[in-house]
Amino acid sequence: MSLLRMITAGESHGPGLTCVLEGLPAGLVVDREAIDRDLARRQLGHGRGGRMKIERDGAEATGGIRHGRTLGGPIALMIANRDYANWAERMSPWPVDAPVEEVHLPRPGHADLAGVMKFGFTDVRDVLERASARETAARVAGGALCKAFLAAVGVEVLSHVRAIGAVSAPDYPEPLARERFDGVDSSPVRCLDSQASAAMVEHINQQRRANESLGGIFEVRAYGLVAGLGSHVSWEERLDGLLAGALCSIQAVKGIGLGEGFALAAKPGSKAHDEIFHSEERGFFRETNHSGGLEGGMTTGETLIVTAAMKPLPTLTKPLRSVDIATRSPAEALRERTDSCTVPAAGVVGEAMVAFVLADAYRRKFGGDHIDDVRGALAAYRERIR
Repeated sequence: MSLLRMITAGESHGPGLTCVLEGLPAGLVVDREAIDRDLARRQLGHGRGGRMKIERDGAEATGGIRHGRTLGGPIALMIANRDYANWAERMSPWPVDAPVEEVHLPRPGHADLAGVMKFGFTDVRDVLERASARETAARVAGGALCKAFLAAVGVEVLSHVRAIGAVSAPDYPEPLARERFDGVDSSPVRCLDSQASAAMVEHINQQRRANESLGGIFEVRAYGLVAGLGSHVSWEERLDGLLAGALCSIQAVKGIGLGEGFALAAKPGSKAHDEIFHSEERGFFRETNHSGGLEGGMTTGETLIVTAAMKPLPTLTKPLRSVDIATRSPAEALRERTDSCTVPAAGVVGEAMVAFVLADAYRRKFGGDHIDDVRGALAAYRERIR
């Protein structure tokens, strides 16, 4: 069972979003600006729509933090939706006097139809408002807290875009890849390669003019991990499974790769595994990282590398064919304000989810009521495994 728990609440155009994170130790320094910075990064990326011109996301702590330090209890963060002012009647939590028109046009590729069937709704908006990727703002806020905890134990979680549509970026070996991360947010698509970045922007522009949306691939890397997080003894404790589940929970993500992922299936065994070495200075280490820092459901101590494939967004400016759920007649799907590409933003959400899984793994392994207890247990473990 996880020691760290994160739950979010709220709808896309409702009053706001809330994240409650339980399980962090006391005494952890939390930087409000760092949380807001990650929320702003989630709004980055060429291809975003009009909503990003309205929202200026910032988190308000309503519990669990005092004078910039965690208290050991649940932490609650609230993010107001500025656009709620335009939706106050349609999305009021309480009954309103005026009639509110229902939405009956589900979008292919979205939760709309399955949701109304599952819950017995007649209004698609009862589903789409919660299913919206706007919910991930709350996860990013919670993930920022997890990243603060990981930073305190020497771990850094970063992301970048590897592909948008048919345009891919080249691979950069370490340590060059790590150096390029320092400027990744200055790229309009959060790509490490300037030429690929320009090609991605042009590809988005072309497809947007054709009334299309685009998906792509983002990658999350975690530096500074200790070996032995996760476990091989039980399937639900395997870290690769936990990471895959966390990333696949992000809206529109349809595929996960660990390390070289699907490419490993085409390699012979001698080229697919990471040989083991030892030195007095470094302890056990590898010269390659085909596995992406995971073996047998556990971290190896090498850089963790996880990729996620995201499908194109289902809300299109030229709607797909659908059916009116009230009349059962053919109709066009709901057309609403939308983005044409959100892969750069999805990478930031990916950081949050990877950080959550890793923070939980550290909490499970090293315990501690105070952050100093965690550091002490980690130091003793590092010494033992050398």
